[in-house]
Parts: sequence; C-alpha cells; structure tokens
Amino acid sequence: MLFLVGALLVLGVVLGAVAHVPVPVSVVGGLVIALWLALFAARERLFGHRAGRAGHRQGGLR
Repeated sequence: MLFLVGALLVLGVVLGAVAHVPVPVSVVGGLVIALWLALFAARERLFGHRAGRAGHRQGGLR
C-alpha cells in the first residue's frame, strides 16, 4: 500500500511538471521514455534471466 501511495505521489509530481513545459518538450520526453522501455523489454526478451541457470538461486524475497 505504501508503494502505491509513493507511486501516485511521483506520478503527481511528474504530471505537474509536464503541465508547465511546452508540448514539444513533453512529447520528446515521452518518446525518450518509450524508447528506453522498448530497449529494456527487447533486452530482457533476448538476454533475460533464464530459470535454472547455474548459480541462480530459486526462491522469493528473503
């Protein structure tokens, strides 16, 4: 629950900042974030963590 509150707080700050900058700056920022997420997704899909890899511990958080 605390994570959700923090995420909403950060979202509010980001949206407040976007409201005060010109539209082209917001669009460029959005495109940069979208590119970053696409590269991350491609890297995880191609070179991601594989279950059963040597030295990889199975299990959840401790």
